[in-house]
Amino acid sequence: MINSQEIKIGTCIRMDGGIWKCIDFQHRKPGKGNTVMNTKLKNVADGRVLERTFQVGFKLDDVRVEHRPYQYLYEDPTGYIFMNQETFEQIPINKEQITGVEFMKEGDIVDVVTDTTDGTILSAEMPVKTILKVVHSEPGIKGNTATNATKPATLESGVEIRVPLFINEGETIQVDTRDGSYLGRISE
Repeated sequence: MINSQEIKIGTCIRMDGGIWKCIDFQHRKPGKGNTVMNTKLKNVADGRVLERTFQVGFKLDDVRVEHRPYQYLYEDPTGYIFMNQETFEQIPINKEQITGVEFMKEGDIVDVVTDTTDGTILSAEMPVKTILKVVHSEPGIKGNTATNATKPATLESGVEIRVPLFINEGETIQVDTRDGSYLGRISE
């Protein structure tokens, strides 16, 4: 059991018959009354997000979690197949449980979060920054780089993002997996 004021981003709690992960929180002191915790919680099973307010001192049932590196191998009808980097055990994970799945390519290492009591997989998270190759992009127009103009580019994982005009096919770029934004060009 934990108190509501101990909730942080990433904390998992058991509530309403499911496991919920905190994705945002805020301590708030209204003009009158006690301090409250405003939280934004995501259901790890189906991805639903809800906002819940708790009084400070409210007891919650916490879930002990374990983070382990897993390597993405391939996709099949049961889900995305990952391999434990320590035991070489292979497990399927549903697409809905993977954060940044559209930027994932074979061989990527992701952080898999499991419930320590029964081994249930709660989520898999791509690193915040990943490196991908541009497989298709229209050529940039010379001299049109004075503004922050962007163009669409398709990456090796199949996702399309907006990149600056000077990025060409075959180049390697760094991408933020949280929002799909271009971070920079990688020189080889």
